[in-house]
Amino acid sequence: MPDSRYRARMMRFALLVALVTFTGCKKDKTEDKPKAAPIATSIKTPATGTTTPDGVRTIAIEANSEGYVPAQIKGKPGEKLKLKFTRTIEGSCLDKLKTPEGKIVDLPMNAPVEVDVTVPADGEVKFACGMDMFFAVVVAEKA
Repeated sequence: MPDSRYRARMMRFALLVALVTFTGCKKDKTEDKPKAAPIATSIKTPATGTTTPDGVRTIAIEANSEGYVPAQIKGKPGEKLKLKFTRTIEGSCLDKLKTPEGKIVDLPMNAPVEVDVTVPADGEVKFACGMDMFFAVVVAEKA
């Protein structure tokens, strides 16, 4: 049976371990709050891009810490678009792109990936990241 000095020493050790554990592991309360995903309609200026002689408009879209920038692209119904997605952030769900058809496309770091799309007659066509947290939307302009 341990003597009282041994028990007192063990109690002090347990108290010290508890004190170090609880005071050294405090988190900032702001870290616990989840960040809201950007909303596609929050983009102030949609991309205009460049148009080739055959009428295909090319638009550069950056996949970064804010999601897809620009997140909303407006176009005329039936217009052909070539979206150039370039990922500029490491270790993110943005390394995958889900097309409207459900196809998964890899987005390598700093390498543009082209995706062809036709603006719908009305409504929108939506692209998403691998975890469905960020979206890029092609929207048909109303006549």
